[in-house]
Amino acid sequence: MTDQSNPPTPPKKAPDGNSLLERATKAFDIGGLTPAPVPADIVAPATVRAPSRAVVRDSAAAVATGEAFPDQPPLIQPTRDDAAEPQVAHVDHSAPVGPLDPEPLHTRAIAFAGEQQRIDRTHLREQGMILPEGAVTGLLEEFRIVKRQVLETVRASLARNKGSRGQRVLICSPHPGEGKTFCAVNLALSVAAEKDSEVLLVDADFAKPSVLSTLGLQGGPGLMDALADSSLAIEDCVLTTDVPGLYVLPAGSQANHDSEYLASSRTGELLDRLTQGAPNRIVIFDSPPALAASPAAELAKHVGQAVLVARADETGQNALEDACHLLSACPDIRLLLNAARFSPSGRKFGSYYGYAE
Repeated sequence: MTDQSNPPTPPKKAPDGNSLLERATKAFDIGGLTPAPVPADIVAPATVRAPSRAVVRDSAAAVATGEAFPDQPPLIQPTRDDAAEPQVAHVDHSAPVGPLDPEPLHTRAIAFAGEQQRIDRTHLREQGMILPEGAVTGLLEEFRIVKRQVLETVRASLARNKGSRGQRVLICSPHPGEGKTFCAVNLALSVAAEKDSEVLLVDADFAKPSVLSTLGLQGGPGLMDALADSSLAIEDCVLTTDVPGLYVLPAGSQANHDSEYLASSRTGELLDRLTQGAPNRIVIFDSPPALAASPAAELAKHVGQAVLVARADETGQNALEDACHLLSACPDIRLLLNAARFSPSGRKFGSYYGYAE
């Protein structure tokens, strides 16, 4: 074994008398290294305060040309397509800002601008109807009650966002001769007297129309013509009357396929147009008898409520049940008793005004 008890001590200097550091300095000439000279014409750059954020935003186009920072050299635009930065469009914040979108068409009310016709008051009086601007009668009071219930249902439907269907009311009866046209015309005249509502009375009894003759109006194109001819605007068929708030849509030309036209998709489009942008407009349909013609059942699919007129001492229970079944597509069906001569409570509407009937 080697004796480790007395290891040799390395000499402090090399045999030539120089240390390792001194020898490395001579070998690599480290002592000859000096700092590079500094050019005398270099001037320290001036301190430039960064513009505010608003100025930078409004001067995006001036940055590339150096106009935003006059103390700095202009930026060099890259020449390589893959290194090009996206261009920032200049926005003039002082220019007025217009509406984002034009007014939607569905919010514009469809106005009825047909030639005004005068309703024959004398003919209404001869038929025992409500007279516009006339005195308060028992008949007027009766239809005021009916009107109030109809309008409350319409407003409730609109409040639930049920759409324009809630603005449509169907007046029907099981059989002919039970007074449906009498009730439809009087209800329309009563609604027209409202201060914040208007009414469109539609003669939908295509086989035997009678609304125009009842009011003493001249005929013209109507609902069936607009259904058959897609180029005919339905609002152009509406008649304007001299009673404020009352409009009439004739039945139009007679057709052998009235039910088929009513069952088409165009029916919903036309009926929606009648109340477009007019939430205060009520549409009342005088339809054929439910048990005598099929259009009543088709119209029931497009209305929010139906009033089924029953004549006192004539309309039977089975007829009412069958008619209700045919109109079951309507969500709200109510019965209206017509030509009643006896009241169990002894009431006489209109007597308070001195015009009891």
